[in-house]
Amino acid sequence: MKQAYIGIVLYEDVEVLDFSGPFEVFATARRVAQKRGEVFPYSPLLLAPSLQAVTARAGYRVLPDHALSDHPALDVLLVPGGVHEPQLENVVLLDWIREQAGAVSLLTSVCTGAFLLAQAGCTSGKTVTTHWEDIPDFRRRYPDIDVRENVRWVEDGALISSAGISAGIDMALQMVARLGSEAFALQTARQMEFDWQRTGVTLG
Repeated sequence: MKQAYIGIVLYEDVEVLDFSGPFEVFATARRVAQKRGEVFPYSPLLLAPSLQAVTARAGYRVLPDHALSDHPALDVLLVPGGVHEPQLENVVLLDWIREQAGAVSLLTSVCTGAFLLAQAGCTSGKTVTTHWEDIPDFRRRYPDIDVRENVRWVEDGALISSAGISAGIDMALQMVARLGSEAFALQTARQMEFDWQRTGVTLG
């Protein structure tokens, strides 16, 4: 089975669990598949503007695997949240997100990562969710985009978005169910000793 990549983009003051939670889900899924003598071909990659360490929230420093200008072709893109406001003016990052959105089979966001997808023009005509605290601001900025409250994730075709922080783990398990199977996602959650909250919305 062909190797596939889930790109997780990093930026300064990104929320730690937004990217590390899903990363752990995908890495655990690969281990679970190996135990079963099967293959989960999706490997998570951390991507950033350069190969320099990125300082996430609370001073958590992390080294990316690849720069945005030099990485393997992605099958899935995940955009985490964090201190997102400065990134709404980051033309290089937004252009890259827009380019990747046209190439990947699945486009996803955690928490306020939905703002970056919206700002890049990737959510037109779609339904999303984000952190409950940021929903009013999202509606002010993007009044033409439907944003749902009180759900852990929203799956709208090839776009999946999640609510805040820990909800990204629930969404990542939903991604594993979609890319593999529901039974496989449940086994991954059990391996993580994680109570998968399956209170998402699937549209269409």
